[in-house]
Amino acid sequence: MKLNTRRTLCVGFAFFLICVFWQAYDTIIPKILTDKFGMSQAASGVVMALDNILALFLLPLFGALSDRVKTPVGRRTPFILAGTIAACLLLSALTAADGMQLKALGAAGVVDDPAGLEAVYDRVGGEPLRTHEGEEFVLADLYTREEFAAIRTTAEDGSADPAYTSYVAPARQAYAAAVTRESRTPLILFMGILFLLLIAMALFRSPAVALMPDVTPKPLRSKGNAIINLMGSAGGILVLILGTVMATGAVRNSLMPYRGFFLAVAGIMLLSLAAFMATVRENRFVEEMRAVSRENGIEEDGEESSSGGRMPAAQRRSLLFLLASIVLWFMAYNAVSSKYSVYAGKVLGLDYNFTLIIAQGAAILSYLPVGVLSTRFGRRKMILAGILMLTAAFCVAAFLRADSPALLMNAMFALAGIGWATINVNSFPMVVEMARNSDTGRYTGFYYTASMAAQIVTPMFSGWLMDAWGLSVLFPYAAVFAALSFVTMLFVRHGDSKPAARKGLEAFDNDD
Repeated sequence: MKLNTRRTLCVGFAFFLICVFWQAYDTIIPKILTDKFGMSQAASGVVMALDNILALFLLPLFGALSDRVKTPVGRRTPFILAGTIAACLLLSALTAADGMQLKALGAAGVVDDPAGLEAVYDRVGGEPLRTHEGEEFVLADLYTREEFAAIRTTAEDGSADPAYTSYVAPARQAYAAAVTRESRTPLILFMGILFLLLIAMALFRSPAVALMPDVTPKPLRSKGNAIINLMGSAGGILVLILGTVMATGAVRNSLMPYRGFFLAVAGIMLLSLAAFMATVRENRFVEEMRAVSRENGIEEDGEESSSGGRMPAAQRRSLLFLLASIVLWFMAYNAVSSKYSVYAGKVLGLDYNFTLIIAQGAAILSYLPVGVLSTRFGRRKMILAGILMLTAAFCVAAFLRADSPALLMNAMFALAGIGWATINVNSFPMVVEMARNSDTGRYTGFYYTASMAAQIVTPMFSGWLMDAWGLSVLFPYAAVFAALSFVTMLFVRHGDSKPAARKGLEAFDNDD
């Protein structure tokens, strides 16, 4: 029995377009909230948690609904079609609110403009502010109006000017916050559109992810999930390349209009949807998977069936520890992914696009080997190895600053990418391995409920710590939660892959 790679790639277009959106969302929305609306890291963390708050309720709901829907195009496809189109329209509309706020900032909305810097100085020059390291300062105590207006994003040698990241950036943020308090219309419009956009994305995430196990026999799901995650990383890296071309991560473009970027992202999503609709025949794929499973003696109802539909206590314990592990490693990873675009510019003086491309590229190269190794050594052992890599990368990154070797930072992001890929390839299949085929959507909802619960808490909690102790707390925070997930994962005993039987009931010879 072999994985139908072409079919899995076609199904993966749905996850590809999801990751295109979330890569753009995770890198650009925090910058808009802090740079243009002047939000604190804690407040922007609350907004960044909004999608996860919605997902906590909506993903299980839409996953379960898609389990019960029957249409000529399948159970999952209608959700993917409707959700993607709605999301693209709303993403395009979001640019209007972004443009309104940029207009409200006036001259201060232009980076390196002396008139804009003078306006910032006049407005917040006497207020207590805080650098990215958490040190308090007052502009008027450090610079005259003319001296402040002469500061630029780059020094004479072309490197990032520390005076800009330490003093101008916080002052601009305070100015943007004052403008937002005076006129809240752009923020209200932005948040309203964003709310609807997040509902549209929640509509089809569980159905899209559940489609792979729907059409893939159980022993091949780690390999299938590797391809799905490869597609997702390809979507993410495409957005990062787009960001590099448009220089979205450059300090000089911290206040750029994002209309062109968002429209390009929406266009990529629609092209991906078209490819999915042209190549995926869900109902036929599901029937063919069931036929292959019967031929190879693979049980369709999963581990629950042995107890008449009720999950055994030992297996339930494993599921709970697995879900706890998912919570912990997403606490670590999402803190970095939702704050790194801000951290890179203000602490490291780097364009976040390049380092994230390295992480995604390393993940892409590792997905297929990890899928093969997981089949041989087991999902649990591979996840534990991935957690160790992720923890090591975050520990080293915690000590890196703007004067650290760029090669070392790139190496750590590559290691983090491989570690995260190793975890991702195996964690979702471990959850759905415990489900009956009829409940795949519900267990997909369990997986995403755990991950979204973490992603509700971590942007707010890490943002609060960054406001209190400085941005440099980000990577130590991530390292601690990654290490804790290693501990809980040690107690997981079920959900590993089972080899396909050669005939008859041999499929049941190997217990987890």
